[in-house]
Amino acid sequence: MELGQEILFFFSALGVFNGFIISIYLLLFKKSKTPTSYFFGLLLLVLSIRIVKSIFLYFYLDLPLIYIQIGLSACFMIGPSLYYFTKSALIEPEKTPVVWKRTYWGWFLAIVLFGITFPYQNNPHVWKYLCPQLIYVQWSVFVILSGWQLRGLFAKLFNSTEKLSETEKSLLSIFIGVLIIHIAFVLSIMGAFKGMYISGALFFSFILYLNIPLFINRKKSNTVFLVDQDEKRYVNKKILDEYALPLTEKLERIITEQELYKNPDLKLGDLAKKMNISTHQLSQLLNDNLGKSFTVYINEYRIEEACQLMVREHAIKLEAIGYEVGFNSKSTFYAAFKKHKNTTPKGYKEQLSAS
Repeated sequence: MELGQEILFFFSALGVFNGFIISIYLLLFKKSKTPTSYFFGLLLLVLSIRIVKSIFLYFYLDLPLIYIQIGLSACFMIGPSLYYFTKSALIEPEKTPVVWKRTYWGWFLAIVLFGITFPYQNNPHVWKYLCPQLIYVQWSVFVILSGWQLRGLFAKLFNSTEKLSETEKSLLSIFIGVLIIHIAFVLSIMGAFKGMYISGALFFSFILYLNIPLFINRKKSNTVFLVDQDEKRYVNKKILDEYALPLTEKLERIITEQELYKNPDLKLGDLAKKMNISTHQLSQLLNDNLGKSFTVYINEYRIEEACQLMVREHAIKLEAIGYEVGFNSKSTFYAAFKKHKNTTPKGYKEQLSAS
């Protein structure tokens, strides 16, 4: 290997080595694991596996077929990893939703079973021609889906009146980095010049070091991203409408179906766990998107239930109604009722009788 090739090999392999180290840290040793760090670790892992295969195949053409198969299989998981990493970074769920796990590991099981059934050694034509086309089509679909999720950030990027936070900049740079790596590999299999194949590995090293602050654990980090004092001004930003609407619908469904408002000890954190999102995100949804505090929002359900009880149960005492719908005292029931209905429970019941 000539000096120029040795330098090229060194810088290509350097990013891969660090990618493996960081992914292992995020997946196994990071104390506060979140869905974001989990899928970011998986994204780095499969990218590193795919790129290390490219590096060795570029410099050593007689690479054993099993390593080529592993590299292509890892490539099959890049798209899903990017998609769920992007999604989790935007909505910040406290736990990974079950449907995400099933879908992600369903893809993984599919490629593993395919590899066992049709190994590269016995089916070289399939892995050399058919699999790359299917894999890169699948990767393209997930890149498009991930980019669509980030459209709000891209709009902000080109809006002079709004500034991206450091977290948002890092998220965009990671997406763009994976996109460029994807384009480099696609062009290489389409027969573009040979340098495109190794350029994907080089750009991986570049984008990895560009985002190195993401991997430095600091006391104030609550996800894989670093949330510092400069970013606190973004805490009160509204959740994007495309994410707020399904969250609001889920919130209403959980509260009504499970009648959680009837629990006088219901806390914001309890409801966030039911929704599988962070307490901060639920608070943000209520305060910034719906314009209501947690107490006001829950009391609305309680008051509506109290009004229905007054219509259905004429003999029940007003104080008993308050306890029935979730208030822990007569005074809080009366105060909340008057605030929402501009009259007392007694006055409302008299209005019902008069009508």
